[in-house]
Amino acid sequence: MNQVLKSNDLCWCGSGRKFKRCHKAAADRVRPGRVTPMRPVPPEIPRPPYAETGEVERRPEPRVKTADVLARMRVAGRVAAEILQVVGAAVRPGVTTEELDALAHEEYLRRGAYPSPLNYHGYPKSICTSVNEVICHGIPDDRRLADGDIVNVDVTAYVDGVHGDTNATFLVGEVDEASRRLVQVTRECLDLGIAAVRPGRPLSDIGRAIQEHAEAQGYGVVRSFIGHGIGEQFHTDLHILHYYEPRLTTEMEPGMTFTIEPMITMGDWRHRMWDDGWTAVTVDLKRTAQFEHTLVVTGDGADVLTDLSSVSSALS
Repeated sequence: MNQVLKSNDLCWCGSGRKFKRCHKAAADRVRPGRVTPMRPVPPEIPRPPYAETGEVERRPEPRVKTADVLARMRVAGRVAAEILQVVGAAVRPGVTTEELDALAHEEYLRRGAYPSPLNYHGYPKSICTSVNEVICHGIPDDRRLADGDIVNVDVTAYVDGVHGDTNATFLVGEVDEASRRLVQVTRECLDLGIAAVRPGRPLSDIGRAIQEHAEAQGYGVVRSFIGHGIGEQFHTDLHILHYYEPRLTTEMEPGMTFTIEPMITMGDWRHRMWDDGWTAVTVDLKRTAQFEHTLVVTGDGADVLTDLSSVSSALS
């Protein structure tokens, strides 16, 4: 009979190291599951241009939004936040990420919204679910969430011609203190990034605030995946780095809309990709967390369009 190794047992490989310091991360790693076909969206629900073909054509879009666009983005942001709240409440040991996607899909449709991720560059699902070492863009599948996991749920809603984008990381059952602290610090990084938003200041201020806090707490900041401009298009030409880059001198202006979505790691911030072309994981398989808001720059700071204050996240 195969022996189940405990964290402090000697590793099976003969290295002489404890299992937790050697092969435990590889043994516990998230593996791809079965992915079901795309879910249909009723024809009466307005959809973005890529919905049918999966082909995304970028076009110029003003960075500073009109009052009309902002009003519509507030609605889309609220819808995304509401869906995130519903899905987050369903996170528990034993549920599959596929089931979370099915729930989210129905919540989009109930609100007359199109799931922005669905068929975006061919993405097959309505939300992203990133578990443990998965940094972002995890595809919902038949893997069941296990007690002690952490899972990021990323929701973007297309409503009345605009997008609202938000995510949060949730605890699954009883989670170890190290993971809880990672999630807490990641949320703090988002808050500090938002607090750094000021008209007339460079976008680099956001990354500086996030990186300083994360690294002071002993964590890494993912570089390869960043925040982005958003509006009538899912992604526009604004790049919001979560680390300090002095060459990012673009000044924030009232009416600019973008996301801040720091991805913070327990270990190495570098990533590798799964063969599916979407799922990014940490190279050392250590855990990572993320939180995201869509916001608009105001005359004296930022107004969050995806208010998560009522979401029962990992921090509640």
